Amino acid sequence: MKHRDIIEKMTLEEKALLLSGKNEWQTWNLDKHNIPSLFCSDGPHGIRKQAGEGDHLGLNPSLPATCFPTAATVANSWDEKLGEEIGIALGGEARALGVDIVLAPGLNIKRSPLCGRNFEYFSEDPYLAGKMAAAYIRGIQSQGAAACPKHFAVNSQETRRMVMNSVIDERTLREIYLTAFEIAVKEGKAKAIMSSYNQINGVYANENTHLLREILRDEWGFNGIVITDWGGSNDHVEGVKAGSDLEMPAAGFDSPHALVEAVQKGVLKEEAIDECVDRILELSLTLPQNNESNKSKEVDLKAHHQLAKKAAEQSTVLLKNEEAILPLKAGTKVALIGDFAFDPRYQGAGSSLVNPTQVDNMVELISEYDLELAGYVRGYVRHGKEDEELENAAVNLAKHADVILYSFGLDEMSESEGVDRTHMRIKKNQIALLEKLVKVNTNIIGILGAGAPIEMPWEKHLKGILHGYLCGQAGAGAILDIIVGKVNPSGKICETYPVKYEDTPAYHYFPAKEKTSEYRESVYVGYRYYDTANKMVRYPFGFGMSYTEFQYSNLAVEKNGVEFDITNTGKVDGAEIAQLYIGLHDSGIFRPSKELKGFKKVFLKSGQTKHVRIEFDDKTFRFWNTKTSKWEVESGIYSIMIGTNVEEICLYGKIAVSGTTEIIPYKPEWMKSYYNADISHVPDGEFEQLLGTLIPEENWEGELTINDAICQMYYARSFLARAVYHILKKMKKKSERKGKPDLNILFIYNMPFRALAKMTGGRLNMEMAEGIVKIVNGHFIRGMHTVIRGCFKNRSVRKKYMLEIEKE
Repeated sequence: MKHRDIIEKMTLEEKALLLSGKNEWQTWNLDKHNIPSLFCSDGPHGIRKQAGEGDHLGLNPSLPATCFPTAATVANSWDEKLGEEIGIALGGEARALGVDIVLAPGLNIKRSPLCGRNFEYFSEDPYLAGKMAAAYIRGIQSQGAAACPKHFAVNSQETRRMVMNSVIDERTLREIYLTAFEIAVKEGKAKAIMSSYNQINGVYANENTHLLREILRDEWGFNGIVITDWGGSNDHVEGVKAGSDLEMPAAGFDSPHALVEAVQKGVLKEEAIDECVDRILELSLTLPQNNESNKSKEVDLKAHHQLAKKAAEQSTVLLKNEEAILPLKAGTKVALIGDFAFDPRYQGAGSSLVNPTQVDNMVELISEYDLELAGYVRGYVRHGKEDEELENAAVNLAKHADVILYSFGLDEMSESEGVDRTHMRIKKNQIALLEKLVKVNTNIIGILGAGAPIEMPWEKHLKGILHGYLCGQAGAGAILDIIVGKVNPSGKICETYPVKYEDTPAYHYFPAKEKTSEYRESVYVGYRYYDTANKMVRYPFGFGMSYTEFQYSNLAVEKNGVEFDITNTGKVDGAEIAQLYIGLHDSGIFRPSKELKGFKKVFLKSGQTKHVRIEFDDKTFRFWNTKTSKWEVESGIYSIMIGTNVEEICLYGKIAVSGTTEIIPYKPEWMKSYYNADISHVPDGEFEQLLGTLIPEENWEGELTINDAICQMYYARSFLARAVYHILKKMKKKSERKGKPDLNILFIYNMPFRALAKMTGGRLNMEMAEGIVKIVNGHFIRGMHTVIRGCFKNRSVRKKYMLEIEKE
């Protein structure tokens, strides 16, 4: 241990206290030992430090901060340097606001396009996600704050996220869902990591020794702290055993008392607590952030606004450009139509919600450009309500313009923490208006705002499509710069756009209906499925157009990497994103036909040629072998493919690779669905072969437990509990009708009963929560007895620890 001298002077109670939150965002300070408090803040695309009393969901306002484009947006830039620049800005603003730990970036893999929080995550591909995350982390930590990537791991749905069991095989876990975190830890050198809410194969992520100790610490060499997601601690004692260091937020004194009792009873070794304390001390005593002079440094918010604009420019994707309608010529008469042009969708909802320093919109900025403005109208109500007057005004305006700029997309209710989408469609009224507009003017450029893929059967009505995703507070100016040709678009989508939702690989398995979320699709996530199964898509992974053209040539495949040339053959300067994919046609294991193993963003002036090199690394040819329980390389002649997207391969090569094993973990005749990439209906027997064990029970049966969700009170024996459920459901539906998510209701609806003890600041303890569950199950007298007993215990423990704190 690095801080044994301090730890030996601390009482057991003091050490236990240090492993739990002091309040919503801070850790405990122990002044007697000169141990400062650490301040945490959400910050995937902007620092969210609340001004008053803290709450996890952002119900109380936060201090102004720059709102950068979301991770899903910036991933479209494929630009690690840009990611690091944004990280530097985030770290600088954290420093200025007195934030020690930035709870970012988010890098869960996009298993399904319906996950309500996908806008916070980078990609469906773990290599791209990991590289972008590592860049953010390096930037944040260069400014003296600690980055805390999240949510570790296999956290793929928002619905009942705190009670779900992700059932997944080890190979899929390693190759798809952990690789991004591995890159973030090894290359980004993250100083903290946040465990996820869910169980993984029956064990909560925060108590999962295999995940937190064997993989994270022993294999990857992580020496930072593990923080629970807010309210994500199930059993604090088991968490500490597994190597989880800090339970957040404040759960009162019930949790530290549980640690003390566990040590006294011999259930937990005090050395395990000491290890956690040592790691927390290492962070709190070494962060430059704790220097008061650093906390007072100001940041250049105007410069950060310009950086947000630059990020949006480089991340916007040109999906369609028929008849070269873009860029618009000077003096083009345009009609600006769409509610999003007035009030842009520039971020998602939930704990990441930033209070921006300013927000640009197209209506206010368009007069600064060399365009003739015919006018602007909202055209539709963004939350779906039909409005004939607005529609008629839009149609009439469209008749008097050369080109229509139509701004539309997903509304706020569609993308939020705490709720998953149920479909991939845009509101009907927005599409109905588009269909009316095209009848009077066929020159329509669609400007999309959405943080996740959508179905686009209506794209035939548009001659041009610019997808800005959720492009941050400065996105409007970036879009307009691209429209008039000041900026040449270079973004490429970091996820596949299927033709329809039913085509997605997890369609039959997402979201889980009851206890378990079965990852039957295995490694066939995103393009790994569509490309291998030859499934037609709307826009393939890595796709994006430019105002210029590029030519690839002179591929050379070497032992340690590939080299090739790219030439800008067009008349406009621009950037191209070259993508390296590998494949092994005659593989003994089932595998995707292509896997991304490298990329390079290259800027070229018109007519310029650049020589490009992409190195192979330790992840290029590896696969996880469940028989040998380690990374292996399969012998064979690998295809080396350089493409402008996963479908458009420009250069082909081969390389012979020597393997590390002859042991093949699967028998093809027993796993035909996987070897044929036909994973829409994987039989139980094949999934069990993949898992190496029986499929766990998925149904809710019997009485509710402390780890069941409050929304499951639908099944409760208590009439009162069922009544509470129906009230919550009505409140949830009411917020959905308004089009703005009520995050408090969504969180309560999906949280487990144990969160009553973990998220109420010590007002309830676990015994009281257990008593409430007894009442819900119809055992009123027994339940009330447990609640009352727990209440007295809670008061006694609180009094004990308050005396301990007063000594400080």
